[in-house]
Amino acid sequence: MINQDRLRDKFIELVKIDSVSKHENTIALNLAETLKQMGAEVVFDHAGKACGGDTGNLIAKFHGNVDVKPMFLCGHMDTVEPGNNVKPIFEKGIFRSDGTTILGSDDKSALAIILEILNIIFENNLNHPPIEIIFTICEEIGLLGAKNLDLSLIDSKFGYIFDSSNTDGIVTKAPTANRLTIKVFGKAAHSGSEPEKGINALLIASKAISRLKMGRIDHETTCNLGIIKGGIATNIIPDLVEINGEVRSHDEKKLDAVTNTIKDSFLKAQKEFCDGANIPEIEFLVDNDFPKTDIPEGNYVVTLAQRAAENLGRKLIIETSGGGADANILYSKGIMPGVIGTGMKEVHTVNEWISLADMVKTVELTLEIIKIHTSGK
Repeated sequence: MINQDRLRDKFIELVKIDSVSKHENTIALNLAETLKQMGAEVVFDHAGKACGGDTGNLIAKFHGNVDVKPMFLCGHMDTVEPGNNVKPIFEKGIFRSDGTTILGSDDKSALAIILEILNIIFENNLNHPPIEIIFTICEEIGLLGAKNLDLSLIDSKFGYIFDSSNTDGIVTKAPTANRLTIKVFGKAAHSGSEPEKGINALLIASKAISRLKMGRIDHETTCNLGIIKGGIATNIIPDLVEINGEVRSHDEKKLDAVTNTIKDSFLKAQKEFCDGANIPEIEFLVDNDFPKTDIPEGNYVVTLAQRAAENLGRKLIIETSGGGADANILYSKGIMPGVIGTGMKEVHTVNEWISLADMVKTVELTLEIIKIHTSGK
């Protein structure tokens, strides 16, 4: 039933449409028109205003022809940079870019897969539940579309997000994350004639950072300070340094512990550079970037997908992710989102690639999921 040529052509069409975060309007309108032609009721929410983007999340609803609970299928419309003017190449079953940009399989493979699933359902008059399509914006810059999704437009309490790599896995666990902004305030002075009058904010920050463990803290926890900004000239003692970083963990107590360790290191450095008359200041801001996902293995969204895989002669393994996704946000709002892979590889790089065969596997799996759910058995 799967039309591989149609799936291939739709994916190529979508990756050619520029849609870096906050600029998804063109692809959103394209998708909305396609969904309307299939018979969907299409609306946009107001998330774009909250995100500073040019469109909202796209929600499309298809009435079911069987009286079972509704389910959703979800992907995000935005891509990372460099994501404009993508020139896709398809050779020997593999999609790549020309090497000057990303490909955009994260997450346009999801969009193409979902459209192919819908095409198959309607052209073959297959029984199906009420299906809601959720295409989000600004996922790549902090899950902003999902955070501002108008849930009054959504009836489904479970569904699937296509936003990982492994086509034989379902992600049920993902960490919570703290986003850190640390500002160290020193005192400016001429570095050649009056260095004694200055307080070097960069030196204070360096002292604090040097004592910290970065990277993988344990099997549940990671930490990274990724951006440091400060100073305006080599002959001026820097009076302000800003550091941006994150802590992620599947254990909230560990999240808090590592966050506090970082804070304590900066406060210790602050004290070390106090000379009585001049006291540097530390501003330590913590924002919970996203909550964790922790779906029980026996939950319907998991067992349904596993049964579908078994029917296809496959085994779907339960996976734990180190990254955040729209699923984290939906889960925190009481919606069960299983994250399924599309086969995307080396995402967020110009070497990104995906095979058509993997995309077909995801279409097959999802159609079987829908078939089992529709049967009510």
